[in-house]
Amino acid sequence: MAEGFFGRRSQGKGEMAFVDHLEELRWHIIRSLLVILVLAIIIFIKIQWVFDNVIAGPINPNFISYRVICNLSHKLGLGNQLCLPPVNITMQTTTFGGQFFSSFSIAFVGGLIGAFPYIFWEFWRFVKPALKPRELKGTRFVIFWVSFFFFLGAAFGYFVLGPFTFNFLATFQVSALNMVTTRPTINDYIDNLTDVIVGCGIAFEMPVLTYALTKIGIVTPQFLRRTRKYAIVILLILAAVITPSPDWYSQTIVFIPLFGLYELSVYLSKKVYKREQQKEMEEWS
Repeated sequence: MAEGFFGRRSQGKGEMAFVDHLEELRWHIIRSLLVILVLAIIIFIKIQWVFDNVIAGPINPNFISYRVICNLSHKLGLGNQLCLPPVNITMQTTTFGGQFFSSFSIAFVGGLIGAFPYIFWEFWRFVKPALKPRELKGTRFVIFWVSFFFFLGAAFGYFVLGPFTFNFLATFQVSALNMVTTRPTINDYIDNLTDVIVGCGIAFEMPVLTYALTKIGIVTPQFLRRTRKYAIVILLILAAVITPSPDWYSQTIVFIPLFGLYELSVYLSKKVYKREQQKEMEEWS
């Protein structure tokens, strides 16, 4: 791979020197940062609307997830067991510039998430010339699928995991006498929300990663089946890392889709492995 990366980087233009690779990588990074900056500026201009309608969504009593989950609980005959009580908290800052600088954090993180497809496209443009023709087969829609699973995971973190997490953390009482009041800082809330959204977005890339590793021969479906029991333990740990709250049901909510994605990865690996085996047989015959 090193030979291919440093010897085949520019198709049709001959070999490139190491300094040329760094220069090309620098421009990929600069273009990505410019897109993030543009999106961040747009978010910053509309920061009040973004905060009230997007950032504060999971702690808003009228958030759509609260209504949908409660209706689902009734349809499943569980009564109000899944219905989450409205979260009633007031965030604070401990410095005069706290809200101002938090706006920068919101704008940057929002720009980073929104620019994810473009960032990956720039990354793919840098890596693609180093791949062999056989490795490039089946990668036609790679940007779409990587972006799709990232945003699917981010949406899961925002609409499902976020409400459960913040509801638990806001209502948890360490004292039976209610002597402690939860009054988080805005930075604490933003950090937790970012961890949930980005963590789920990255975790949901599992099928894409498995597809790629199977295609280049590093992973096989037999290996995934043999290591399923170890994968369950790793997924449980990953679920605990993604969820800021220590409650078991928030971690279960994360674990179930992650395990489903693992089983999807096994299925995709089986399909890709079978296809690659058939190609090898055709080449030998």
